[in-house]
Amino acid sequence: MTAIPVPSERLRQQRSALSDADLVPLAKMGDEPAIRILVQRHNQRLFRTARAIIRNDAEAEDVVQAAYIKAFTGLAAFRGNAQLSTWLTRIAVNEALGRVRRRKNTAGLEEIDMQTTSPGGEILQFPSSLSATDPEAELSRSQARHLLENAVDELPDDFRAIFVLRDVEGMSTDEAAAHLGIRPETAKTRLHRARKMMRQSIEKRLSGAFSALFPFDGARCAFMADRVVAALRHEKSETD
Repeated sequence: MTAIPVPSERLRQQRSALSDADLVPLAKMGDEPAIRILVQRHNQRLFRTARAIIRNDAEAEDVVQAAYIKAFTGLAAFRGNAQLSTWLTRIAVNEALGRVRRRKNTAGLEEIDMQTTSPGGEILQFPSSLSATDPEAELSRSQARHLLENAVDELPDDFRAIFVLRDVEGMSTDEAAAHLGIRPETAKTRLHRARKMMRQSIEKRLSGAFSALFPFDGARCAFMADRVVAALRHEKSETD
């Protein structure tokens, strides 16, 4: 298998200094260094968003790749009326929701009864306080991150997505609601219940670790760029 050539360090640095708005025209022309930088720049948000809906690492990666392919093959449709990150995230959300609907044959998030807890939605029971002698107080940052990830995974589907977009990604309620295609009032209700489920003790003790949830960086991040570029090359060869 022939390795996909990686752009030179100098070219990469030049491209990395550009804004999304400057990189988009280059990406529209098929500039692979620009595409790689955009992929690596937005991997974290797209992966977290997809995983919040899919709840599976491998499938979330497939969703992210599919979202990038749709975005870059249809980049001419991006007019710059919204930020590129918003446009990409919405594509990833639609891709993830589509897979959930096909897999479970259920309605979209907007139609889910707020009074119904999804299967697997039982919340892990955590102690109400963490003393210095409590074994959980000895957890490393990595263990604490996994503890939080498990707690997030246990949230019902309709609450998990809004929680990740608001409290992990830091979106506003209106922005998160727009990404999920629900009303801001619905988003606020779901967020309130999600936070309550996560338990006050976890928020107080481990809130600083939220930014480290579901990492998608390093070699894993770079590999996504390779996958996207390879898929785009294949798409181009099919149309030539």
